[in-house]
Amino acid sequence: MELREALTQITEIRSQLARTEVFRGYRAMPMAFSAAVAVVAGVVQATAIPDPMAAVGSYAALWSAAAAVSLVAAGVEMAVRSRGSDPTISRELTRLALGQFFPSLAAGALLTVVMVRSAPEGSWMLPGLWQIVYSLGIFASCRLLPRPTFWVAGFYLVSGLSVLSVGRGSWALSPWTMAIPFSVGQFLAAAVLYATLERDHAAD
Repeated sequence: MELREALTQITEIRSQLARTEVFRGYRAMPMAFSAAVAVVAGVVQATAIPDPMAAVGSYAALWSAAAAVSLVAAGVEMAVRSRGSDPTISRELTRLALGQFFPSLAAGALLTVVMVRSAPEGSWMLPGLWQIVYSLGIFASCRLLPRPTFWVAGFYLVSGLSVLSVGRGSWALSPWTMAIPFSVGQFLAAAVLYATLERDHAAD
């Protein structure tokens, strides 16, 4: 019984230590890559989906694929980086970070399915809503990330609200209401991660 209590206490201590650490699994290069993916997706949409309101399913599929590519790139980088660190703390930090960010991804995915299937006439709101949901995921993760990450989350919140305010009519589902905010936001995230987590190591 005492051994079990000791193991439980050790687990709790490790969890507390993980909560006070800065999560280093997110890196600048995958963020910059995702910014480039957003630009490419915007160009593809502009050429292949000239009337996205008439092809909401194709529009959602394109940007969902772009998000999936970016997530895979970030996941691969995270897996590679975790090999050189303490496996117990690294796993706990990764679990906490993903647990904080995953609900926003799940909400965004479910929101997309519902709007495309049940309310396609309101799909012009998707770009703004995606950015707001993404900002909420970053806000939720801020306590494990460098402090300047807060400004990245704030950027996405402001950009999402701005897109919602102007995203109707001729701007409805414009490729640039996604490509510009996400390319700028992800490059900003890359700059924050490089400046706060990677620059000193690169200098060494």
